[in-house]
Amino acid sequence: MTEEIVPTAAAEVAAAGFCRVALGLEYRGARYHGFQRQNPRVPSIQAALESALSKVAGGVPLSVVCAGRTDALVHASGQVVHFDTPIERTMHAWTMGANMNLPADISVTWAREMPAHFHARFSAKARRYRYVIYNDPIRPAHMAQEVTWNHRPLDIERMRQAARALVGCHDFSAFRASQCQARSPIKTIHHLQLIQHGHLIVLDIRANAFLHHMVRNIAGVLMTIGAGERPVEWGQEVLESRQRRKGGVTAHPYGLYLVQVDYPEEFELPQRYLGPHFLSGLPDCRQG
Repeated sequence: MTEEIVPTAAAEVAAAGFCRVALGLEYRGARYHGFQRQNPRVPSIQAALESALSKVAGGVPLSVVCAGRTDALVHASGQVVHFDTPIERTMHAWTMGANMNLPADISVTWAREMPAHFHARFSAKARRYRYVIYNDPIRPAHMAQEVTWNHRPLDIERMRQAARALVGCHDFSAFRASQCQARSPIKTIHHLQLIQHGHLIVLDIRANAFLHHMVRNIAGVLMTIGAGERPVEWGQEVLESRQRRKGGVTAHPYGLYLVQVDYPEEFELPQRYLGPHFLSGLPDCRQG
């Protein structure tokens, strides 16, 4: 019986005439109109990244595909992208070369050569976001665009009780933006936790996929309940209504971070701490 030879990632892409590279990415989204490339006059994360990578490739145009297209003003500490290129560079060169040509609010954190069947978006099993709330009567002078300020005292226990009703597989139409293009509103939330550290409240949510504005709409409902403006049961009532107009306001984008994308173990992607970086020293926010 002949032993089966499993091709390496390098051999697989070499046979196809290109190299597929995955990158880890973090960025501050405050001055960008989202990840996706748009009008050349509108700044986007994708346009800035592709420009930097093309310089590393000696002027050869490159196009990237991301795990999740974050909206305007939204941040990331665990975004994953991939691109195909016929240009040979070391992974160190892709990482450091891109960072030399990127603006200060975008960083490539790692690079890894991948097999041709890896896809940053379609290979992903789950995505994880964190929504960071600064809860204090006085607006913050520091990090004002990295956290969402809520001046009303929030009862985190009420928010936790309401969050339990959202965990699991549900129709999340009530938490879906009108312009959402997802084929189905049915998603599975694997966990929805609320962590408090001083004046910070971190909403940590992991799901198989998300609808447009889903996290921000959930945050809006939970903050309303935490402020005592609605009963705990209102969260489940909104969910069961399947009507967006029942769900109140959409929370601000400033405190929202894409922090992790999960892939099958076969791809062996590098793992970093769960971001954003200013939470990395807090015991309850290091993992989970």
